[in-house]
Amino acid sequence: MELLLELAGDHPVLPFLELDLIGPVREQSPRVAVVGCRFPEDIQRLALTHVAMEFLGSCPAKKADFIELLEELSLSSEKPFAGRVHKIPGTTMDASQAELERIIGSKVRGRVNLSCPEEEYRAVVSGSRCYLGRVVWRADPGHFSRRRPGDRPFFHPGVMMPRMVRALVNISCARTGEWMLDPFCGTGGMVLEASMVGIRAVGSDRDPFMARGSRRNVPGEDVVLAEAGMLPFSRSSFDAVVTDLPYGHSVSIHARDLDALVSGSLSEIGRVLKPGRRAVVVCNREISGFPAGDLEVIAFCTQRVHKSLTRHIHVFVRKGRGSRKIPFRVQ
Repeated sequence: MELLLELAGDHPVLPFLELDLIGPVREQSPRVAVVGCRFPEDIQRLALTHVAMEFLGSCPAKKADFIELLEELSLSSEKPFAGRVHKIPGTTMDASQAELERIIGSKVRGRVNLSCPEEEYRAVVSGSRCYLGRVVWRADPGHFSRRRPGDRPFFHPGVMMPRMVRALVNISCARTGEWMLDPFCGTGGMVLEASMVGIRAVGSDRDPFMARGSRRNVPGEDVVLAEAGMLPFSRSSFDAVVTDLPYGHSVSIHARDLDALVSGSLSEIGRVLKPGRRAVVVCNREISGFPAGDLEVIAFCTQRVHKSLTRHIHVFVRKGRGSRKIPFRVQ
């Protein structure tokens, strides 16, 4: 099954990394991806995708080619439908959005209903290509904003917002019923987002205050008191690890320094992670060059949060069966 995905535009790489959850990206353009979908049940988990569509075809971003594509497809709808178009800034398309929408309405057989359609044919024009699909899923824009960290029983400044947390969990490719660990669980945000999609999540933290607070936020999940450099779990216990490392002076770090904390933590993450599976590790600097035991970096990107914080997002895989490279590295 091929899907056409219209992606969020607030980061050039993260939305594409997240798509590995549902299948390989076969074609891409700014804010657009065509994916060979292997796990359609996980589409609704996506945090950085706005619209998912059955992929119908693509053509050069020219009016004449778009008309030819629609004529070749010979589409018909038994339900009242609408034609919608989104032109990504920078496209070379020589026709307006309204003109392209009229073309869809004239070339698809059936009854057009713009006010209350039961089916939507949607074109996304990006760069020099025009992509056409039939909408099968649309994100709820308020899903994450309605779940603010400040509304939880326990809150601590500097926590990551739910939408970003969900994206990181998805990048790990942990699935329903599998086990995920956050060895720096803090207020429990990673554990909470993972449990909401059916992942069996475990959190650990060496700070008793944070561990108690995390248990208040995720009362149904396991949260243990443990040093990240000496985790109380056996080798190859977890299908995924997702964590946000402490950021230095703003937190209490119980190690010789941050370097020792990073090295020890990466070694333990590699020990408890299953071969071929992923660990998504966020830090305030790049840690790709640190000794990481069984782990190797397969993807890396940065996200500027504000002038004093840039997140460095590392995707590791434990060496062994199933590991593969992802073709992204954006500074």
